[in-house]
Amino acid sequence: MANNYIMINNRYVLGKQLGTGSFGDIYVGIDRLVPTDHPEKMVAIKLEDRRKETQLLKSEAELYRYLYQPNRGIPKIHWSGIQDDYNVLIIEMLGPNLENLFSLCGHHFILKTVLTLAQEIIKNIQYLHSRGVLHRDIKPENFLIGLHNNNVYLVDFGLCKFFKNRDNTHIPWADNKKLVGTVRYTSLNGHQGHELSRRDDLESIGYMLIYLMKGSLPWQGLGHTTSTREEKYRLIHQCKSQISTEQLCQGLPKEFKVYMDYVKSLDFAEKPKYNYLYNLFTQLFKRNGYEYDNVYDWTHLTKL
Repeated sequence: MANNYIMINNRYVLGKQLGTGSFGDIYVGIDRLVPTDHPEKMVAIKLEDRRKETQLLKSEAELYRYLYQPNRGIPKIHWSGIQDDYNVLIIEMLGPNLENLFSLCGHHFILKTVLTLAQEIIKNIQYLHSRGVLHRDIKPENFLIGLHNNNVYLVDFGLCKFFKNRDNTHIPWADNKKLVGTVRYTSLNGHQGHELSRRDDLESIGYMLIYLMKGSLPWQGLGHTTSTREEKYRLIHQCKSQISTEQLCQGLPKEFKVYMDYVKSLDFAEKPKYNYLYNLFTQLFKRNGYEYDNVYDWTHLTKL
């Protein structure tokens, strides 16, 4: 969409493009109806072409409305609807995502930063699951830092799915499912075509935390020279299947292996012990003498 002073809902001015999400382009926006120095003056605007065969932004907007509560790591939704040929979602403006910050820090975070993130991310996903929702696309790009604080926010609900039926029963196990999400972080069950559940979001979080600790995962780079996406996925699946948690977590505090062993031991419909996982990293944080001082690897960088 060309953005020469485009107005949305007679209120929001479309600014420069920030990036592309799973199913739409993301822009900076300005709310004309709030004062210049108001923290909600800037917003994030997500656009999805209504002429596309697959349209997911409307359902994503409904999820934001359903999920939003203050201090739960879910961005506030300002407006959603239709503008010309586009579905529109407007949410609060956030800061950079973890992948961007990781890159700015030379693909290295100290243990203190990763443990602080781990605690917030586990709380994020615990809340999401408490509302009956699976994320299914856990990756650093989908965790953003608050614009006015260092709180962690979970975004991009285009691939989310309810795991509870209307009668509050768990969805049934199923096979022959297409792989969803980002292959680098997807669970073994996802590779094997199984229906995903809470354990799979947690397994993906484990891969992400190990990535943030080590700077890479063993299967990164596999399949770059293959001719098909299917062959690339097969090679990554093979590597994930064959590597042990000991190898995967080599050189890391034992809590990372304990985390991975636990989430991989969960049954399909089993409710995870989120507090157990949270406390693994909290206790390690305290044993190292760290303080919750709001100082991270990126704090020393020029204001982002």
